Amino acid sequence: MTRTALYPGSFDPVTNGHIDILRQSLALADRVVVAIGIHPGKKPLFSLEERREMIHTVAQESFGADAARIEVVAFDNLVVEAARAQGASLLIRGLRDGTDLDYEMQMAGTNGAIAPDVHTVFLPASPTVRHIAATLVRQIAGMGGDVSPLAPASVVRELARKLGN
Repeated sequence: MTRTALYPGSFDPVTNGHIDILRQSLALADRVVVAIGIHPGKKPLFSLEERREMIHTVAQESFGADAARIEVVAFDNLVVEAARAQGASLLIRGLRDGTDLDYEMQMAGTNGAIAPDVHTVFLPASPTVRHIAATLVRQIAGMGGDVSPLAPASVVRELARKLGN
């Protein structure tokens, strides 16, 4: 039986923190579905297709043959509904700090009440990437700063292209 995990987020853009959690997810599941959330009220820097392509590129660069175990989808409904649609029994949530834990515990409780068959798994970010947030990466890049310590090289190039840096 294939164990499938859903790793949801905006991934705008993919950061080294995302890659850290994805690496840990691959150790837990046979198949990891990276689910890009689409929210009508948000204006992402990168389009859905650009984010999908960045995730595929970074997966190939970071995981080699294991990249074949990663799929990328979009969702615009409840995360537990997206998990069920993908046949995922695990919902992956990365934690950077206690603030993340407080929020994620509330979400895990709610998701568990709605979909008891989908289990939330909290994965702590490694100390070297714990400080990274996609919002900060976008802001730093937008101001011409060096984000190379925060994101994969291919993503840094895409940020420079997108922002004209």
